[in-house]
Amino acid sequence: MILFFGDPKLKLFAVEISEELSIESIKKLSWVLDSSIIESKEIKEKFVGPKSSMITPWSTNAVEITRNMGVKNINRIEVFVSSKISEEFDRMIHEEYKSLDQNIFENNLEPEKVKFIDDLKKYNNEHGLALDDFEISYLENLSIKIGRKLTDSEVYGFSQVNSEHCRHKIFNGQFIIDGEEKSNSLFELIKSTSKENKNSIVSAYSDNVAFIGGPKINQFQPKRGDKSSYFINKEIESIISVKAETHNFPTTVEPYNGAATGSGGEIRDRAAGGTGSLPLIGSAVYMTPYSRLNTNKIWEKNIPERDWKYQTPVDILIKASNGASDFGNCFGQPLIVGSLLTFEHNENNELHSYDKVIMLAGGVGYGELKQAMKKSPKKGDIIILLGGDNYRIGMGGASVSSTDTGSYNNAIELNAVQRSNPEMQKRVTNTIRSLFEMNENPIISIHDHGAGGHLNCFSELVEDIGGEIYLDSLPIGDPSLSYKEIIGNESQERIGLIIKEIDYDLVKKIAERERSPIYKVGKVTGDNKFRVIDRKNNTETINLDLDSLFGDAPKKILNDITITSRFNKIEYGSNKIYEHVENVLSLEAVACKDWLTNKVDRCVTGRIAQQQTVGEIQIPLANCGVVSLDYNSYTGVASSIGHSPISGLIDPSIGSINSIGESLTNIIWAPLANGIKSISLSANWMWPCGNEGEDSRLYQAVDACSNFAIELGINIPTGKDSLSMVQKYDELKVKSPGTVIISASGQCNDIRKVVKPVLSKNLGNIYYINLSFDEYKLGGSSFAQTLNKIGSESPEIKDSNKFKESFNLVQNLISNNNILSGHDISSGGLITCLLEMCFSSNNVGLDIDLTDLGCSDSTKLLFSENSGIIIQSAKDLEKEFLSIDVKCIKIGNTNENSILQIKNFENDFFFSINKYRDIWYSTSRDFDLKQSKNNKAIERYNNYKNQPLKYRFPNGFNGDNSGNNLNKKINAAVIREKGSNSEREMAFMLTLAGFNVKDIHMTDIISGEENLEDIHLLVAVGGFSNSDVLGSAKGWAGSFLHNPIAKKSLDNFFKRDDTMSLGVCNGCQLFIELGLINKNHSEKPKMTHNDSQKFECIFSTVNIEESPSIMLKNLEGSRLGVWSAHGEGKFVFPYKENQYSIAGKYSYDSYPANPNGSNFNTAMLVSDDGRHLVMMPHIERSLYPHNWAYYPEDRNDVYSPWVMVFNNSFEWLINKMN
Repeated sequence: MILFFGDPKLKLFAVEISEELSIESIKKLSWVLDSSIIESKEIKEKFVGPKSSMITPWSTNAVEITRNMGVKNINRIEVFVSSKISEEFDRMIHEEYKSLDQNIFENNLEPEKVKFIDDLKKYNNEHGLALDDFEISYLENLSIKIGRKLTDSEVYGFSQVNSEHCRHKIFNGQFIIDGEEKSNSLFELIKSTSKENKNSIVSAYSDNVAFIGGPKINQFQPKRGDKSSYFINKEIESIISVKAETHNFPTTVEPYNGAATGSGGEIRDRAAGGTGSLPLIGSAVYMTPYSRLNTNKIWEKNIPERDWKYQTPVDILIKASNGASDFGNCFGQPLIVGSLLTFEHNENNELHSYDKVIMLAGGVGYGELKQAMKKSPKKGDIIILLGGDNYRIGMGGASVSSTDTGSYNNAIELNAVQRSNPEMQKRVTNTIRSLFEMNENPIISIHDHGAGGHLNCFSELVEDIGGEIYLDSLPIGDPSLSYKEIIGNESQERIGLIIKEIDYDLVKKIAERERSPIYKVGKVTGDNKFRVIDRKNNTETINLDLDSLFGDAPKKILNDITITSRFNKIEYGSNKIYEHVENVLSLEAVACKDWLTNKVDRCVTGRIAQQQTVGEIQIPLANCGVVSLDYNSYTGVASSIGHSPISGLIDPSIGSINSIGESLTNIIWAPLANGIKSISLSANWMWPCGNEGEDSRLYQAVDACSNFAIELGINIPTGKDSLSMVQKYDELKVKSPGTVIISASGQCNDIRKVVKPVLSKNLGNIYYINLSFDEYKLGGSSFAQTLNKIGSESPEIKDSNKFKESFNLVQNLISNNNILSGHDISSGGLITCLLEMCFSSNNVGLDIDLTDLGCSDSTKLLFSENSGIIIQSAKDLEKEFLSIDVKCIKIGNTNENSILQIKNFENDFFFSINKYRDIWYSTSRDFDLKQSKNNKAIERYNNYKNQPLKYRFPNGFNGDNSGNNLNKKINAAVIREKGSNSEREMAFMLTLAGFNVKDIHMTDIISGEENLEDIHLLVAVGGFSNSDVLGSAKGWAGSFLHNPIAKKSLDNFFKRDDTMSLGVCNGCQLFIELGLINKNHSEKPKMTHNDSQKFECIFSTVNIEESPSIMLKNLEGSRLGVWSAHGEGKFVFPYKENQYSIAGKYSYDSYPANPNGSNFNTAMLVSDDGRHLVMMPHIERSLYPHNWAYYPEDRNDVYSPWVMVFNNSFEWLINKMN
């Protein structure tokens, strides 16, 4: 039966129940849905809602919320929006309903039985398995060998585990180019970099992630994971995980879930490294056709639009970036590195464009050296599944991703896309985290659920020994699934483990505490077979020797010829510099990326030392992300991105070299532990293989990449390939440019010394270094793009040794504090670099003379993208670089006129910083118009430069921690729910003040194992409890209100007079929802969606107001920088301002500095007695000066003033308890 709640004219909730609900349960549902029940079995209105056959992750969370509230017998809850108010919907995941009745969730499909395949070739074509003729012949012979027909599960399983996507047959293949047999495969070329330059590699090519050596760190963790316990510091020998993943096909077909699960897959890969490791930061790259946001860009008009097969480019960019951002936000991984490229070009009767888009998700994390390698399972060990139910999703993703997009029908391609469920993946990862943090991790082996689903995961877990899987033990979300679909569906939220039987109870206890579903699904058999069995029905759907399953294919032979690219020369006039600058600055690759960075969490973990935005105006200019490895020291990891596919169209070798070069000029500003040798690269290859000339071009590109890395003394221990980068239309085939994206990562020894592209006013000189050691050339440049050209010549890096020596010299200068600011020259050329260095501050400009660079062609000089850097320094850098025989040229200094003045021979140019900054920002505004509501995109554009960060520090604050080192300790606790993601940074901040800090999960409270009686300070932390389903913290609040044990514990805590509390972000939403701050008010405040109707992340300032707040008592009158990151942060008050104790207000009363539109500009609210404080900003992520996105240059503080908050708490509690 289906019950309906809500308003038929606006929005309805459809609740599927298996038994009639009690009146009390109906009341609970009305509360949590904030809607009344409709006494009707049919609603005769048109609605838009999820496909009937697809239970959404939203529903999974909503049902779990109701179960935690004691409401049973609910199977599914979905949201349906009236067609009259619904905007254009995504037909790939939603459908339109003419009415809502009792059959909307009806699934008439019966599970298919085991099929024995008669015609393998026919089955291959019908199901999009991408098997080649040899593989079909192999399976036919295998059938004869074993004396029976193969089952559909066996054929499907073989196609997935042996797909190009999984087995990398091209990279392992034999290349014959122009009749010459190459001596090395592509994989051998890449692996040679690690053989020649092992450097600090710990693990490479043996896992889905690479590990490089890290320093000793203090791992801050709870003592136990199976129950509440106090936080401790544990010294470990760290390793750094390096990984990048692409999700091109899924993002092309269904951008939101495609990009979201790409991000999830990359996180999942790192979690499954060794015997478990932990993610730290993420990166994202998007490459699509031109967006055509408006009609102003002539280069977009000159190429006809296609009849887009799935989504328009602008829809893909918005939805994909939303998906990747939302996943990281909900999971709790900051996305602090990224890139964007749009490109189309038609020449020589060939169209190059990213119609099959590129979506790369990468990142770094850390592990422990002793856990870097997987162990060998033994007979009798058990196979465990962590994660959610099985649905008809991610079917055949491995095989479909291995072919040209558009080769199959929409049903096959859509079924291959997964659904995003970050909150479930967070629960699974938290379980792995607890196991990883044990002194002896019980995990023997671990594998992610990637392409091929259970099939690939479980078969690879037992690849060397054999095992059996029990279908009847796998969780089923859709009862119509066939055996093949149960074993083959893919979901990023799942992980497979092998453990000993004796360890199962402990692992289960940890999983249940984290609310991670756990299933015992099989065992290790030791017979070198892989069997999949339904024990209940005595049915065997797979029974093959592992050697047979993984095939015995000969090396793939790739026979190709070299076709030299010939693109027309670039013709331009010399009198259009200003027009060219405007065009280049508005190109997506060059223009402001604020529309991407303002919606992604860049501060979660409290470890971030460098993210995208810089300066007092806070605009995204930094190309290097830096994160600390622990909370006690200044060691960390830096990461950057580099790519140059357009120069690669001219010459694939140059494209590879320039891609590595760009990644290195981006990461050069981080203080690396051992200079350039600290760096390891991930190389992700996207190529339209199988088209004449392209296999040859790929070989050239990989060969050049390998050689250049070896010459630089660095390695490439990881990567990925996606070699079917073609989009097919009825009468057209569009090739994506052959592309390599390089992710560079390396250990930092002092994260406080990161150099930013922010000019210091009236200090030092500006220097230019041409690291290409080549003539200036315009081929492959953004400038060429705006003319609809590629060009015939592209700059390259001519001298790898001088590049390496220059890199290391810059590192020495950074280490010795001799660089004031710096920026790389890449997309947009030298002119863009100089302008960007002025953009992040008001009243700063540059006086530049480029004559000594020796190029009188100002157009070529300003727009060429020769690898290079600009440095501001008070030291004589010309002399420094002369010592390594590298030309470093002093080109100017700063001014306070907000003008970039450039002289080059007889040419003089004047660029108003304010004018060109707005031009550069305008593309971001146009994207923001597509994703922000209530005119907020225009408001942001009008205000971004008029809300500079200005601080007023507390009187007497000297930057130290006057923490309490008393013998007496006070117990505090961080309380979290599934989906919380800020507990570690908050707990560490509490320990600095002298508290013993306990980690308490809601499961500890509900079970009665914790009652808060020994806790004096309770902090509810930030995150996305229940993925914010049914409203911010509504589900979390329901767990308190509708569980008598939990309610009693909380009520008793707040009744005591020796307690204090703090709720931050999600914790703020929780305490507001529970009505704990203004208890004497009959009508309570509410937290609602930000005015922009999207997630907002910003570093802005808050004024600390006079209030009763104990925590903020000596901060009143200060104006401090702080991170905010939330989607539902708007305080809505039913009464006048004088009825509330507002402890903190955003310093500016307009968007975006006030990111949510709160009534009375409220950022912090306190109870009238001053003991209970709530806030949306994240003080725990703003603890150190290096956490601040902009910190005053004239201060040398160890901590930011926020360190005083818990010192005040400790002092008050000590006095209260004495």
